[in-house]
Amino acid sequence: MKKVTILVPCYNEEESLPLFYESLLKIIESIPQKYEWELLFVNDGSRDRTLQVMRNLRERDSRVSYLDLSRNFGKERAMLAGFDYVTGDCMIIMDADLQDPPELIPQMLQYWEEGYEDVYAKRKTRGKESILRKAFSLAYYRILQKTTKIEVLQNVGDFRLLDRCCINALTKMRESERYTKGMFCWIGFRKKEILFDRGDRVAGKSSWNFFSLFSLAIEGITSFSIAPLRFATVLGVIVSLAAFIYMIFIFIKTLMYGDPVQGFPTIMVVMLFLGGVQLLCLGVMGEYIGRIFNESKHRPAYLAREYNGTHISANCPRSLMTSEPDSKSDL
Repeated sequence: MKKVTILVPCYNEEESLPLFYESLLKIIESIPQKYEWELLFVNDGSRDRTLQVMRNLRERDSRVSYLDLSRNFGKERAMLAGFDYVTGDCMIIMDADLQDPPELIPQMLQYWEEGYEDVYAKRKTRGKESILRKAFSLAYYRILQKTTKIEVLQNVGDFRLLDRCCINALTKMRESERYTKGMFCWIGFRKKEILFDRGDRVAGKSSWNFFSLFSLAIEGITSFSIAPLRFATVLGVIVSLAAFIYMIFIFIKTLMYGDPVQGFPTIMVVMLFLGGVQLLCLGVMGEYIGRIFNESKHRPAYLAREYNGTHISANCPRSLMTSEPDSKSDL
């Protein structure tokens, strides 16, 4: 019997988690008894009672597993932690806020049975998002597509089914500065698209604000493209060429027409412009140097504290252990 794991990274989902579990349970019970199920919840350092809700679900249903991280590492790293602890033949990544409809699970499993290894859900609508946020999202995807060599899927989030071969590929990618949406595209494999209408949160409040989304966008661009560095190089060449042409123009104008060279205003404009260009180029290089600095530390991407009620003494991902634990006591 094939095993299907539902991976749910959670951060302050105390209110929505019980609703999500009940909705998911209805879908699982409607599917023919041909699969073994695992519901893996990853607590990403929640500050509310999310962890206690997970423990209660575990006591209620043996198919529920949970992993408690030592602090909030962010969704990208929480998903990596889930990849390390997934035991199924395939994995479905979902959010606990029910914006990703569980009703798509049977269709995903059907395409998986047909041989597709990455079945992703593409949004037809983005729910209750502001017009400005939608415009920024579309502009970001256009920029990312034009600056990378891989195909970037627009309006596609983390809601997808991944075969075991995809899971194994993703667990090998251990960088700490992660952009998982790009990794899904980078690993390749046979993909299948499912369209859906994105819903609204059933409870709680989203932890994603403009600045966190902007930071994620920077991660995406710098993780899969060196276009910003090339842009800084081209900009430097253009500015240098323009300055040289302007110098020749001033020189000829002074010799032939005797026009006095403009003093303070010209110098200030040129200095401010060149200073701005230099700061822009330094900022672009700083983003990449910062990534090199963070990766050179070789710190683990996350630290886990508890797995299914058992304290984890050796904080290393399961995929890097010399042998798989046979029981909870081996953790």
